[in-house]
Amino acid sequence: MSTTPAKKLEVFIERIVMGSRWLQAPLYIGLVFVLGVVVVKFPFKIWELMRKAISAEEADLVLAVLSLVDLIMVANLVVMVIISGYENFVSHIDVDETRDRLAWFGKLDAGSLKIKLASSIVAISSIHLLQRFLEAGDYDNSKLYVLVVMHMAFVVSALMLTYIDKIGSDKKAAGGP
Repeated sequence: MSTTPAKKLEVFIERIVMGSRWLQAPLYIGLVFVLGVVVVKFPFKIWELMRKAISAEEADLVLAVLSLVDLIMVANLVVMVIISGYENFVSHIDVDETRDRLAWFGKLDAGSLKIKLASSIVAISSIHLLQRFLEAGDYDNSKLYVLVVMHMAFVVSALMLTYIDKIGSDKKAAGGP
């Protein structure tokens, strides 16, 4: 059975389209470098906390600790995007032979990833908002109000993404498209 020139062209185009996903691989490698920057920054923040620990006010210590937690959450977010994004959009990651398998590995589809990202953004925003409230004397009320409104926008967005994902999964469970 011979293939027509049109079929050969179709197969060629489909191979290019499917292969284009590999153009994302350098982006994920770039995120690994971003994670490295966060990791390099962390010990400096700990050193700064230790240097100021004796003379600092309690609120300043809380702010420094929140800053560390914030960096950790950003690092977690970057790891989640690297691994699940690569797994979902570029290529399957084969880790069956290792014990390094994460609990959520291979279970995050694009919808779940969006929800986890939105939840992480809400958590990071919460930390920043708490930091601003602890420094409330340095900010006027209008700026704090804007920060609260922005945070609420993140919260509502995360809730809406979760609701939309639930509707989609309920339809799938009921046998819908």
